[in-house]
Amino acid sequence: MEFFKIHRDYNFMRYALLLNVVSFVTFALAVFFLVTRGLHLSVEFTGGTVIEVAYSQPADLGKVRDTMAKMGYADAQVQNFGTSRDVLIRLPLQKGETSAQQTQQVMTALQAADADVELRRNEFVGPQVGKELASNGLKALAFVVIGIMIYLSLRFEWKYAVAGIIANLHDVVIILGFFAFFQWEFSLSVLAAVLAVLGYSVNESVIIFDRIREAFRRFRKMNTVEIINHGITANISRTIITHGSTQIMVLSMLLFGGETLHYFAVALTIGILFGIYSSVFVAAAIAMWLGIKREDLIKTHRSGGTDPNDPNAGAVV
Repeated sequence: MEFFKIHRDYNFMRYALLLNVVSFVTFALAVFFLVTRGLHLSVEFTGGTVIEVAYSQPADLGKVRDTMAKMGYADAQVQNFGTSRDVLIRLPLQKGETSAQQTQQVMTALQAADADVELRRNEFVGPQVGKELASNGLKALAFVVIGIMIYLSLRFEWKYAVAGIIANLHDVVIILGFFAFFQWEFSLSVLAAVLAVLGYSVNESVIIFDRIREAFRRFRKMNTVEIINHGITANISRTIITHGSTQIMVLSMLLFGGETLHYFAVALTIGILFGIYSSVFVAAAIAMWLGIKREDLIKTHRSGGTDPNDPNAGAVV
């Protein structure tokens, strides 16, 4: 589906070197902030107290958050749990205080603001659980990266696999760099967004690689740079439709999803924007510098012609 058709190819690769230098600097800064500042991990990773309270009327989450902030828990996670009257509060660990003491202080403050609130349950989430979650999250990330590399190697060729995985890791590290620099809270929902960005970004790279493969099949007189520019240009309409629609949905979560979805939507927004950029100026450029050529994608008979059994073979224009 195309809303419009571009009749001439743009020379995207003209800016490949400059933009990849910018990408390298941005990537290096992201790594620097991750090493020096680290991620501001949420209660799921660090451990803390989980409190569930119930109101007789729909709870005012903003008022609850203000109460937590006045108590010194500016990083407390407050969200509805089940119904609009049930509220789940996650508090970080505090030195010198037990989980029971934290719960008592919170209930006293909440009842001072609204007497019609009752405690449903409270429990302590130990840091050991957080370490297991962090470990499992890193394993999930590693498995996704390995799976993407295997998929791209089988679907295309190793040069494309290397280019695609570098572009995807570029997106992930920059997202993490933003969270480290601004010290935004990194929770399980943000980790889920990072994993989603990996799949989302590789999809854009695969579509562009497909267009490049088609161009190699159709235009034998074009050189590699011209083929890459044609493949990217042919994908512009789809990119605008797909990413524009996705970004509208993500922005709605960012603007109207409340505190619970805020950083999830922020991570997706950064990932979508950098995913488009990296698929064009990182993945395609690296594939070009690795020396991709028509023979990498089109199988050839010993006689010199194209293999009739190759699904990628086609007419020459």
